[in-house]
Amino acid sequence: MSVSSSYSSNPLTWQLLFINANIATMNDGANSYGAIENGALAVTDGLIVWTGSMTEIAALDISDNANLQVIDVAGQWLLPGLVDCHTHIVYGGHRANEFELRLQGASYEEVAKAGGGIVSTVKATRDANEQELFASALARMQALQAEGVTTIEVKSGYGLDTETELKMLKVASRLGEQPGIEVRKTFLGAHALPVEFADNADGYIDVVCNEMLPAVAEANLADAVDVFCEGIGFNIEQTERVFKAAQQHNIAIKVHAEQLSDLGGTALAAKYQAMSSDHLEYLSEGGIKAMRDADMAAVLLPGAFYFLRETKLPPIEALREHGVAMAIATDANPGSSPIHSIQLMLNMACTLFRLTPAEAIAGVTIHGAKALGVDDKVGSLEVGKQADIAVFNIEQVAQLCYQYGVNPLTAVYKAGEKVA
Repeated sequence: MSVSSSYSSNPLTWQLLFINANIATMNDGANSYGAIENGALAVTDGLIVWTGSMTEIAALDISDNANLQVIDVAGQWLLPGLVDCHTHIVYGGHRANEFELRLQGASYEEVAKAGGGIVSTVKATRDANEQELFASALARMQALQAEGVTTIEVKSGYGLDTETELKMLKVASRLGEQPGIEVRKTFLGAHALPVEFADNADGYIDVVCNEMLPAVAEANLADAVDVFCEGIGFNIEQTERVFKAAQQHNIAIKVHAEQLSDLGGTALAAKYQAMSSDHLEYLSEGGIKAMRDADMAAVLLPGAFYFLRETKLPPIEALREHGVAMAIATDANPGSSPIHSIQLMLNMACTLFRLTPAEAIAGVTIHGAKALGVDDKVGSLEVGKQADIAVFNIEQVAQLCYQYGVNPLTAVYKAGEKVA
């Protein structure tokens, strides 16, 4: 497919020009790569100002632009900077011990009784200071950046008290100060029930709504609020209480839903104009229609599906039929998806969930951006959008889904500045 050029600035004002490039604009959603073969792309003030063919470039007079930096990528592919729209990379400790126990046959309940599960991560996260959490999270984030990620979401949710939830979100803010990355922060206080509120979920939700959320909002530490709406998490009524509190503070809404059962969390989130619903293995037809009508993104998490050895697939074909945007993310976390490779997620999305390569790539570009509410500025290579660009030494885009373990990334630009 060929995409026509879009000229919107004087070539004499261009600051950066990529030539001899193959460009996956991703401006056609999951229908195609929006490819411009043997093309060029121009950048001014961090924004994309022109895309087109090398034939068109030859017809333009750029010889008098002494400030223009020309980069010949020699047939490599330019993609939008990748988006990992669902992660939990700020946490203390690890859970390798319970991984080993489960492989030896221990049940989830037995692991929990031995002090494992989320309880162990909460304890380690509470015990860690901010610098320790930052150092470990930075290494995880850099692993994702090394594969072309330029926008990432980071959730709280391993503190489960006000002090630690704020600490986690402050760490996420510090991560966003690093070069080459935009961090979107999500408050997930309603992630699990802390031990001090055992058998008192309503009391804990009181704290989330009346203490934690106001403190998060006052400190401007969250772009969104999330809830784990599930049998082992929080019920519909408790989830809606958090949604209403988020609305009162004008914070966007997301939801973990339909991972283990169909409680209707997705349909509820749609009523509150949520940006996304994530996991979705048990999502019903009604939930899919609600997502479509609310223009929500479906965030699919093949890493958790793989690591937990799940067998219930998300309703991929129904999501396709109803035109729901499907995003893909790592769900990087210590318990159910300790994976920090967006390229591996692309392969898993295709092999486990049967997405096409174009759908998978859209899932970590334009649809991943949609899940974070930033698709107006990143996620595709279009005029007017931020020049977040990942350069890959591949012959065709599908190679990013086809293989992993050999990283073809050769350069990354964030807002037109080379960062890798």
